[in-house]
Amino acid sequence: MPETEQKHKSRKIGDLFSDYKTNSNIEDAEIARMNLLKKINTLEIEMQAKEYIEIKEIWYFEKFLRQRFQFEQVHIKIKYAEGVRKKPIADEWENIVCLMAHKYPLMKPLLLLKSQIEVTENQINVYMKIQGADFLKARKLDRELESVIENIFGKKYIVNIEERINAEEVLKQKEKAKQVQQKAIENVMREAMEAQRMAAEKQAQNSGENMQNNHQQQSHQNPSAQNYEQYPASEMPPIPEGVYNDVDYAMPTETDMGYIPEMPENEEPSNIIFGKPSRAKETLFKIKDITSNDSRVTIEGRIVSCECKETKTGKGMLIFEIYDGTGIMNCKAFAKDITEGNEVSEKIQSAKAIKVTGKSGMDAYAGDLTVMANIIIEISDEGMPQLPEEDTSSPLILGNSMNISDPLVKITDLNAESGNVCIDGEILGMEDKETKTGKVILSINIYDGTSTMTCKAFLPGKNAKNIVKRLGKTKAVKLAGRAQMDAFSNELTIMANTIVESTPLPKTTREDKAEVKRVELHMHTKMSAMDAMTSATDLIKRAMSWGMKSIAITDHGVVQAFPEAYHLLGRDNPDMKVIYGVEAYLVPDKEKSVKNPRGQVLDDATYCVLDLETTGISITTEKITEVGIMKVKNGEVIDEFEIFVNPEKPIPQRVVEVTNITDEMVKDAETIDKVFPKILEFVGDSIIVAHNASFDVGFLKHNAKLLGYEFNNTYIDTLPLAKDLFPDLKKYKLGKIADSLGIEVDVAHRALADVDTTVKVFNVMLKKLKDKGINTVDEIDSATKDPEAQKEEFKKQRSYHAIILAKNYVGLRNLYKLVSISHLNYFYKNPRILKSIYKKYSEGLILGSACEAGELYQAIELGKSDEEIENIARDYDYLEIQPIGNNEFLVRNGVVPDREYLKDINRKIVELGEKLGKLVVATCDVHFMDPQDEIYRRILEAGQGYKDADEQAPLYLRTTEEMLKEFEYLGEEKAYEVVVTNTNKVSDMCDRIDPISPEKCPPHIPGCEEDIKNIAYKKAHELYGDPLPEIVQTRLDKELNSIISNGYSVMYIIAQRLVWKSNEDGYIVGSRGSVGSSLVAFMTGITEVNSLQPHYRCPKCKYSEFDDYGVGNGFDLPDKDCPKCGTKMAKDGMDIPFETFLGFNGDKEPDIDLNFSGEYQAKAHKYTEVIFGKGTTFKAGTVGTVADKTAYGYVKKYFEERNIPVSQAEATRLAVGCTGIKRTTGQHPGGIIVVPKGREIYEFTPVQHPADDPNSDIITTHFDYHSIDQNLLKLDILGHDDPTVIRMLQDITKVDPTKVPLDDKATMSLFCSTESLGVTPEQIRSKVGSFGVPEFGTKFVRGMLVDTKPTTFDELIRISGLSHGTDVWLNNAATLIEDGTVTLKEAICCRDDIMIYLIKKGVPPNHAFKIMETVRKGKALKDPAKWAEYVAMMKENKVPEWYIKSCEKIKYMFPKAHAAAYVTNAFRIAWFKVHEPKAYYTAFFTIRADEFDSDVMCYGKEKVKNKMKEIDLQGNAATTKDKNMYAILELVLEMYERGINFLPIDLYKSHSTKFQIEDEGIRPPLNSVPGLGTVAAQGIETAKKDGKFMSIDDMKIRSKIGNSVVELLTKMGCLKGMSQSNQMSLFG
Repeated sequence: MPETEQKHKSRKIGDLFSDYKTNSNIEDAEIARMNLLKKINTLEIEMQAKEYIEIKEIWYFEKFLRQRFQFEQVHIKIKYAEGVRKKPIADEWENIVCLMAHKYPLMKPLLLLKSQIEVTENQINVYMKIQGADFLKARKLDRELESVIENIFGKKYIVNIEERINAEEVLKQKEKAKQVQQKAIENVMREAMEAQRMAAEKQAQNSGENMQNNHQQQSHQNPSAQNYEQYPASEMPPIPEGVYNDVDYAMPTETDMGYIPEMPENEEPSNIIFGKPSRAKETLFKIKDITSNDSRVTIEGRIVSCECKETKTGKGMLIFEIYDGTGIMNCKAFAKDITEGNEVSEKIQSAKAIKVTGKSGMDAYAGDLTVMANIIIEISDEGMPQLPEEDTSSPLILGNSMNISDPLVKITDLNAESGNVCIDGEILGMEDKETKTGKVILSINIYDGTSTMTCKAFLPGKNAKNIVKRLGKTKAVKLAGRAQMDAFSNELTIMANTIVESTPLPKTTREDKAEVKRVELHMHTKMSAMDAMTSATDLIKRAMSWGMKSIAITDHGVVQAFPEAYHLLGRDNPDMKVIYGVEAYLVPDKEKSVKNPRGQVLDDATYCVLDLETTGISITTEKITEVGIMKVKNGEVIDEFEIFVNPEKPIPQRVVEVTNITDEMVKDAETIDKVFPKILEFVGDSIIVAHNASFDVGFLKHNAKLLGYEFNNTYIDTLPLAKDLFPDLKKYKLGKIADSLGIEVDVAHRALADVDTTVKVFNVMLKKLKDKGINTVDEIDSATKDPEAQKEEFKKQRSYHAIILAKNYVGLRNLYKLVSISHLNYFYKNPRILKSIYKKYSEGLILGSACEAGELYQAIELGKSDEEIENIARDYDYLEIQPIGNNEFLVRNGVVPDREYLKDINRKIVELGEKLGKLVVATCDVHFMDPQDEIYRRILEAGQGYKDADEQAPLYLRTTEEMLKEFEYLGEEKAYEVVVTNTNKVSDMCDRIDPISPEKCPPHIPGCEEDIKNIAYKKAHELYGDPLPEIVQTRLDKELNSIISNGYSVMYIIAQRLVWKSNEDGYIVGSRGSVGSSLVAFMTGITEVNSLQPHYRCPKCKYSEFDDYGVGNGFDLPDKDCPKCGTKMAKDGMDIPFETFLGFNGDKEPDIDLNFSGEYQAKAHKYTEVIFGKGTTFKAGTVGTVADKTAYGYVKKYFEERNIPVSQAEATRLAVGCTGIKRTTGQHPGGIIVVPKGREIYEFTPVQHPADDPNSDIITTHFDYHSIDQNLLKLDILGHDDPTVIRMLQDITKVDPTKVPLDDKATMSLFCSTESLGVTPEQIRSKVGSFGVPEFGTKFVRGMLVDTKPTTFDELIRISGLSHGTDVWLNNAATLIEDGTVTLKEAICCRDDIMIYLIKKGVPPNHAFKIMETVRKGKALKDPAKWAEYVAMMKENKVPEWYIKSCEKIKYMFPKAHAAAYVTNAFRIAWFKVHEPKAYYTAFFTIRADEFDSDVMCYGKEKVKNKMKEIDLQGNAATTKDKNMYAILELVLEMYERGINFLPIDLYKSHSTKFQIEDEGIRPPLNSVPGLGTVAAQGIETAKKDGKFMSIDDMKIRSKIGNSVVELLTKMGCLKGMSQSNQMSLFG
């Protein structure tokens, strides 16, 4: 809500608030301004005072206002009269802190109470003598202090909080804290609060006041007479490092209270459990009514739970919950030690019911409303409500009674003053969180048809799961509780005490009861970009539920919803036929400049250049108001004609604003019947010239026809002529053309003024025509075209909507061709289809005239002649009319006079259909499903800036009856014909077709089966000899049989050729996914991962050993010499089953993903064309849609712009309706779709440029690749930095990376220590040395390394699997390892682990594979029945419970082969880091350091450390750029600590983009200068090749750089000694 400001005349507080009694001078202060912030229930007061007001009096008044008017917060700002002497801030410091303690207790301001302060001119330095500065600043206490001090003292200060404390003082404080805690406990036991209240009552009685102990009346008493609670019991600040600190909950000390409380002397009753009885009168509360402002309360109820915890100081902290039928209250109390605490806990648990007295308040630790108990007494449970039990047969879910007495209220009618209420609605979502006390906070979103709100309830720990489970199965509830502002969300909420299952809101689902159903032929889905709101699936399902047999999909310019419809219905669905089409943007090929030419010679002709002013744009409904004509001969104006015309109707105001012609000016003018003969006489047989002549001539022709005159002059339209003669212009309004020609324009916008401009422009045009050799009027249109301009002509033509439907498969293919051509060749704002191109590919297609944006409707709307309208209509196969509401915006905008006129347009189209023998169909132009769904489109359009977004047309899917009702003005028979008969006739013209080929069409490479066999066995013999070891022979035979028999050999041979080509060009390739599970892939060079078990092989004599060595990876085997020839044996084998890749039956669809160097990726993509042939490979297209967060942003923006409050829950509900709508298109980063030779891409999908970028040379599939990857082969040729880094390392060091030993001990130690780097953990701030090592350099994975301390290659693979999975490490394996349940080797790390483990346990292999697939996709709990079956199978085979639970938590898992491939390259890079550090850092900074900043990083480690500290201090507030820079800073610091330095950036020695090694260190490139950029750096690099620069000016010219770059280079010292200009160089 906007701020509701109320300005009052200055009035004294004592007068305005007469019930506020005080002796303070605040009574004389005057209120100048009050401001109520309704959204957060906060009052702001600005007062003027002539005397200084004590701070405690400000607090008393604020407290009075809060209690009196139930405000959440009150802020007072004081303006003192000039000369008022204010107390120094230093003197008032303790009072300021106390005021803050009451206003912001959760910020813990009391920590500042004993601080010293230093006040300067504009700064207050606060020096704390205790710890906690960071704690306070994190809660922004310093900022709040600044605000409060400014409000009180009228001056802005900067508050700086810091600690000044030594170790000795820390120890003293801890001792003092113990004493304070002890005293706090004693005070609780002595019932200080009761004594105080008794004293207050006694005082009131003595003064003769009649004080009642009614809770509500107490809130209106004079706050000055009430207890000034300087330190509220539950709001004392905690010691920051403590978890349970008694002082958090301590009562005020005697000194704090200002008096010594009296101790009651009555004898303790036997039923007291804790504390001492009080004579003070109790006020019994219902739990549901208690708030944090209630202070002392008494509650009675049954015990839900109770426990005792020992605090750090040895006290016993009791935490228990009470249930009284209205809710559950969390309570706390402190016993002197844990022994007493346990005794009290036992008594509480054995009591049937208890009564608790204490202070209510927000528990800062638990974040929950809590009663700090002073007294606990056992009472009888007679009449006490029983604890809620789970009873699924009862509608009661929470609470004591199903009978809710609170009034039923609509959510939109609720406010913070509503009190106890009840709402009834659907559950849209819920969340449950467990507090530190074990209680569960339930947040539940309820929608009641008017709005959505979040309601909350505190659930008992032991029953919470049952309640949440029941609610999860419940669709709707009736919920009762108290409406109040939520302190955490600042939103209205209901604190629920009762929840009862109810009936879901009745759905007003419309039904189609017509005997014969209509067919919707114009329907948009979510694929109509940012325009339509409903999915194809939902629309088709609705149509089927209505009994409709057919429906069309016609999205704007695209066909991307076709796959969704096809996948929903499958092939030949008997219940529904989808007609596949598109609403195209149809463009006339060429608009002629000359009409009715008669061979006139340009030089000899007389031209009448004219312009009309009218009352509007429709020729049939609007009238002429002014005529201006200039007669031109040989370029000279020889005569003029100007006259007003009485239109005999009012001129609309919007027209007056444009033309400046008013009703007064034309009221006495002649009417058109008198003026028209004069026009004809003046014009004679001259050639008419006008800008946008179809408008002016159209009006003249229409009036000629009405008046019985002939008007058939030749006319030239300067609008299309300008497009031909001035092709470089972007816009072709008359003024824009004149400006471009240097012609001064008269802005009067009167007829003769416009004519004068047109004459000048036309004279220039005539000269251009003559220069082109054009001499007659007839030649103008045939010879004006510039060849280049012709290519851009389509952009300057107006496009019209048209519906194109596919009748059959020929039509479908042609439709795909048209969509492709429109996207590739004719995209301008929208994909355009030229009429001539449509005619070329029209076989099998039907063309409909579409909506108001169609060519036919526009012609009728503009009042074109019947002849023109009929000629337009003849181009269409059927004509379309739509409901009046669809086009009502034309009435609002004044284009047509009224709704009746819209009906007349529809009637005219119907008549036109009858005359021309064309079917006329009625359509809805569907953009959303139901009328109420328009809100989603409204929000989306508002987000795009549409001014009329709130004026939504009723573009919903209508039933047959609704459409018949809509068109009843045509007559019953005709309405039925257009709604039912004709739509079904059009449907009957269309066959049932499948938009996606049902067949699988992989490409074929002749002989690929033999090739793959030969390559695999040749490599195997090279490694293992001939004959092969049985284990190798068996594995290869099995794999090759599965690969070849299932038709996958072509995939292998393609991957093999791509990898070999990359290797040949000097770049290694990393495999991804599970392809490394295949030994054939290893033997053919597709992957470096050898999936055999760990083994030895001799590189010389080919001897091999395959035994069980007890290791998980061959690289972890000890070194061994060949027993045959003595050669050192190679170690290999990752132990990965082939079945992970293809399954046990070979029926799993394989996916070969490859990581090429980012530098090489484009070449690899090009090479696919070499393999398959040009025109057979396309980038895999993607469709980007509106995401959840984006949709939520649209919703919030919509309501904020309209100043309408909306809850988060309601915004979330509305956002759901705005998600999934197409925004743009893109491309898969490495996906290539391959079409078999002899097949056209149009058999499968249209094609386009990504993001509709006409300048892109990339062509992608129009369909999202997921839609067709089951039909066509998709290759994943991805770009990755690792191969690029490795290539650069090889170039620098000349070390072959494939020869790097993967068992190097020094490299392995990098992952568990920093020893191999020659630095200590303290130097680099890390216990491991993996900074900058792929897969192991992030903070998250470094933490895993520290926890697991890996020493083997197998463990590195396991850690890689854990780090890439979702919910595999955190709250899963990490906990199991920490608890000692499993070791790293036993934990589930990669998906293969599951299958191998289960097979070993005895689970049948096929089932083990299926369980693995279920778990790795996170589907374990998504199909409870199937998972229960798997669990039973596992338990039968003695799979432990922890293993099953671990599986259930997993959301995604990495394949071991993928992890192995990643770790292999990571280990190689780590080897270079250890053994070739200069090369490593050079390569890393060149390729991976996007955020490298030479200004920070090149000046030594101290500057690096300072920057790291600066980012550390920002915490979560650090920018993404700073966070990314931090990772580079870590590596830079490590480099410095290893003794390697950066050299200064040098204009001539530094490369443009690459770091370079020199003897003294590493030289950064030019583009590492912040702000310089790669383009400028490369410009300098190129210019340097032609020799040194003579001067700065010479450098600027040759390098094509500006002054800003020069300034950056100067700042870096790169231009020292270089003169500014060449002259200075010559003479200086």
